[in-house]
Amino acid sequence: MGIKGLQWFVANTCPDACTMVNLKEMAEKHHISHPDSPPVIVVDAMGCIRHWYTPESWVCGGQWQEYLANLQDFIKAFMAADIKLVFYFDGVVEQKKRDEWVKRRLKNNKEIARIFQFLKSYRQQPGRGMFFIPSGLATFTRFALKFLGQETICSLQEADYEVASYGLQNNCMGILGQDTDYLIYNTSPYFSINKLCLDRMVTVMYSRENLCHALGLNITDLPLFACLLGNDIVPEDILEGFWQKCVASCPPKSQSYDKRANIILAVASYISRVPCSYGSLKDLEEMLPLASDKKLLYRGVESYLLPGQQSPWLPPSVSNSQIHLVKQETAICPDQEILQLVKEQHVRAENYMVYNVLSKGEVECSNSLEDELDPELPGQALIYRPVRQHIYSVLLESGKDTCGAYPIVKEWFVYFGNPMEQPDLVQPIQLDIPGGTPSLRTLWLTKGPEVQTLRYSTFLACFHLQDMVEEFQLLDAPVAAVCCLLIYLTLQVDSLSLEDLNAFVAHTLCLHGKSAAQLAGLQLPQVDSRAVQLGSLFIRGLTTLIMASSACGFPMNMDDLMPWKVFDGKLFQEKYQLSHRGCSSEELLEGNGSLHTQFQNLKSFICKACVVKKRTIQSRRRGNGFITEMQEGGRECSFQQAHTTSFVPPYHSQNRRFQWRGSQPYFYGSETQPSGRGHRDERRHRGQRRRFQLAPQ
Repeated sequence: MGIKGLQWFVANTCPDACTMVNLKEMAEKHHISHPDSPPVIVVDAMGCIRHWYTPESWVCGGQWQEYLANLQDFIKAFMAADIKLVFYFDGVVEQKKRDEWVKRRLKNNKEIARIFQFLKSYRQQPGRGMFFIPSGLATFTRFALKFLGQETICSLQEADYEVASYGLQNNCMGILGQDTDYLIYNTSPYFSINKLCLDRMVTVMYSRENLCHALGLNITDLPLFACLLGNDIVPEDILEGFWQKCVASCPPKSQSYDKRANIILAVASYISRVPCSYGSLKDLEEMLPLASDKKLLYRGVESYLLPGQQSPWLPPSVSNSQIHLVKQETAICPDQEILQLVKEQHVRAENYMVYNVLSKGEVECSNSLEDELDPELPGQALIYRPVRQHIYSVLLESGKDTCGAYPIVKEWFVYFGNPMEQPDLVQPIQLDIPGGTPSLRTLWLTKGPEVQTLRYSTFLACFHLQDMVEEFQLLDAPVAAVCCLLIYLTLQVDSLSLEDLNAFVAHTLCLHGKSAAQLAGLQLPQVDSRAVQLGSLFIRGLTTLIMASSACGFPMNMDDLMPWKVFDGKLFQEKYQLSHRGCSSEELLEGNGSLHTQFQNLKSFICKACVVKKRTIQSRRRGNGFITEMQEGGRECSFQQAHTTSFVPPYHSQNRRFQWRGSQPYFYGSETQPSGRGHRDERRHRGQRRRFQLAPQ
């Protein structure tokens, strides 16, 4: 988050703290002064994602091939300057930051509501001023960078601390990001991603030494300075009275400064006049309305101490060694070998969410582009929750108590109507597969073709498709992933129609062979808001596939689950609109006759799988955003559960919102486990044993 207003203050009132630098020249100097170590820039990836996503279209679900090409160009520019990049991502949300995390998510909900209001009013994408990153962008960026051969690290604690520590301990040339906390940490130089000009390799370097000179502070004062201005640990609302006293004792030097700049100057002036000691910090804590948390300033200051550092504002006995070691809490997973393996995979950004489940039983998912006013499409968090419940059962099989009960998983997932005042408490649901759920040791550590089949069947069982292992194995892996998602979504949401299915399948087939340039050149005369949400829902489905594959020992290659392989926002938007206008399959397939057979085969595969689960996909054209044919006499659509005899969802559509049933709004579970079984018609696959493949364009 950084310090509110500090970036503007430095840029506008401390010109000596902002220096335009040439990164290539700095790298050459680094080579001379450190001949044994290459110049390294550690990248705060979460602070750079908005800068990296430059495709014109952002609302339709993401232009993933364009984005991948952008990342490749970014990497090539630094390679040409002989600079190594190390990318850091947030791997956890620390408890002390949870309130701030929730506050931002709720604010994002309001921004997303405005986006959908604009879409439905103008049927066009809003301008860049309303830009919101595509759903799943942070998750898939880490996999994209690994795919491009970059060192990518997922943090075990707050990422900005690990970034600053890495920079200090590895003598890095600098830190690239957009977070003023990097001015507060006493670490490597801080480079601005927003000011980066890639073709000339120049950007602004911010100098904490020159900032201190301008403010009359020492570098060791900066952590206290940050806390007294308000940060993720010390909330601003308890500081307002203190700010008033500081401003009163230090009148503004210039009428041109705004209120925040005057507060920054007044707080710095106050610190410069106070004896630098732990006693002074305790006096400050007495001045502030800290309620029961009298150690708030203490914890705030120590949070900025990096390895080998101490603060004159804290007792001399306090060093970072007692502060930032990852807490050795009792993990939910009792198998230490498994826990160590999943931790290493997490740090190398090789899995998704499984470490968070096994280590502390708590997971989170940020906002998605979803329309809170659409009564037919629930939030992705609710749609995919049954899958996650099965995934949790796979991960926590060895953590069951003596009564056979699984540990509860805490979910901080954003969906409309969820105030996120506390996490949803989610009950894992056991898979219904022959022989029971295999152990993680079997899925992760055992080798051989039989185990690979077991991994794949367990993976499909998470989506209630374990009876179709042979059929799915006939498909190319990316196509199998798409079919798995489409079958699951169609079974879960009964408003999905034949037109929606036609759009998804045609999009999948036509995407193969198209270049990033071709996709970038695709023009949309209008944008449909429902297709926007379906695109976001599909992308979140891919993250769910990754989570399931991670839990089951990677039965699917991660590369086959990436969106640049199977999704393009504008192309799907185009196919959706064509399909709902009643266009022929020939038009949907762009006149490519070689795709017609595959189109029919994949549709047949998906429809037959749904019929076995007693779900018939019907036509329901929407034309220009309005339903022109209603299913079953025009009734309101809601969730369609595949296993209504054994699984009752605890939410339903009411008053245009999805409400929780019963008196346990934060508990989700069922004592009755869904069977996930259907009676397979063996005749439907006779003569169809060949593999479905994507034909070249």
